[in-house]
Amino acid sequence: MFNRTILLLLISICSVLAGCATNPVTGQNQLMLISPQQELELGRQYSPEVQKQLGGPISNPQIQSYVAGVGAKIARAGHMPDLEFHYTAVNDKSINAMALPGGHIFITRGMLQNIRTEAQLAAILAHETVHVTARHSADAMSKQIGMSILLSAVTSKKTSQTLVSVAELGAQILSLKYSRTAEYEADTFGLDYMAKAGYNPSAMVELMEILESQNSARPIEFFSTHPNPASRKEKIRQHIASMTPSDELATGQADYKKNVLEKL
Repeated sequence: MFNRTILLLLISICSVLAGCATNPVTGQNQLMLISPQQELELGRQYSPEVQKQLGGPISNPQIQSYVAGVGAKIARAGHMPDLEFHYTAVNDKSINAMALPGGHIFITRGMLQNIRTEAQLAAILAHETVHVTARHSADAMSKQIGMSILLSAVTSKKTSQTLVSVAELGAQILSLKYSRTAEYEADTFGLDYMAKAGYNPSAMVELMEILESQNSARPIEFFSTHPNPASRKEKIRQHIASMTPSDELATGQADYKKNVLEKL
């Protein structure tokens, strides 16, 4: 009874706070220190710096078009289909992917070289897309860096000191860490996005196995910002088992080889 009373009190407080909002993915109330408009602005302001620190975009237009096309399918299947997502392949050799608030998503050359199918690419992009739609990226930035610091850096006059601070904040953004709950949500809803977009969700299990095999040889960057508890892959399998099966969901091995692997 005591715990239930506290819970009801917190819900009541949350309902009257300006910073409370309904998460578009989970449907739950959450305290957010950043507005949707600020999310768009932060993504727009910091995307160029993050992209720069990741080596800039891969110059091959066919790779960019292919990645953007797969991402667009995922975005249309998600909770925010009207948001203007940007999916960009970058030159960084690390095995990584990341999302900024406002729909800016990056996947590295190193990651593209280590996966083998379009469905595996869709799994990565779906996972990162949920980080945007569930507002994980915005929440992590506001809590781990601080909104006042982020906003002051992009609204100040562009002095040399400001430029340095933006570069430093870009590095901090690249090292943001997600909670285990956020990771499970990104996996679970990412599987739903994949299936709705026409991709075989089993590719997410394959992706985890590829990343785990690579990580056994050397630590990879994806696991430094995306926690990888032992139970995560099993939870993915459990959710796939609960989904409506379909033999028509795509894998896209030949397409991925033609559009990405042969172009890298």
